[in-house]
Amino acid sequence: MPIKRQPSFDSTSFFAKVGEGRSVGKYRKGQIIFSQGDPGDAVFYVQKGNVKVTVVSEQGKEAVVAILGTDEFFGEGCLAGQALRISTVKTVTDAVIARIEKAAIIRVIHQEPTFAELFIVHLLGRNIRVEADLVDQLFNSSEKRLARLLLLLANFGKEAKPEPIIANISQEILAEMIGTTRSRVSFFMNKFRELGFIAYNGSGIEVHSSLLNAVLHDQPQIKP
Repeated sequence: MPIKRQPSFDSTSFFAKVGEGRSVGKYRKGQIIFSQGDPGDAVFYVQKGNVKVTVVSEQGKEAVVAILGTDEFFGEGCLAGQALRISTVKTVTDAVIARIEKAAIIRVIHQEPTFAELFIVHLLGRNIRVEADLVDQLFNSSEKRLARLLLLLANFGKEAKPEPIIANISQEILAEMIGTTRSRVSFFMNKFRELGFIAYNGSGIEVHSSLLNAVLHDQPQIKP
């Protein structure tokens, strides 16, 4: 039996159904969408650009836990009873972000089975990503973690067509995400460039499919 292909998310149709419960804002690079401890009263959708999700510990240490891009949701924890935000979300590039009030998105989930299915797929995908990130941190070298992160940021491995040009994301952010130093990231990036895996241009980092091939041929062996 052929596998049923998941329908793509139609943001225009979705926002029409949301109606008055949504708003769209333009954000400059480095602008905060919401902060850790703010009320959790809405879900957000990235229409254009990139954002980073950070968490600050009680000791004041900050960690970048995710970089999200176009067509991704964030802030959905409020739908599971998360009264206060547990993270801060800030733009990495200029961005266009839609804000959907909690009551509005709950209404659409109940009334629109197609969107509800797509949203569940999104949540499951996010959970799988978190698990994969944990395995990555436990079993892979920092070089391998950086390669995987670059591929994820360029959409390799997703149903959507890869977008090999990654917006200018600083090496400091990349280092925070993979748990190493900026100098190590710089060393690995230079190595990847010399090997032809990546290239730099005026708008960002160009990730080549050869990096994916290198990673696939060097998968970690995890024994039960």
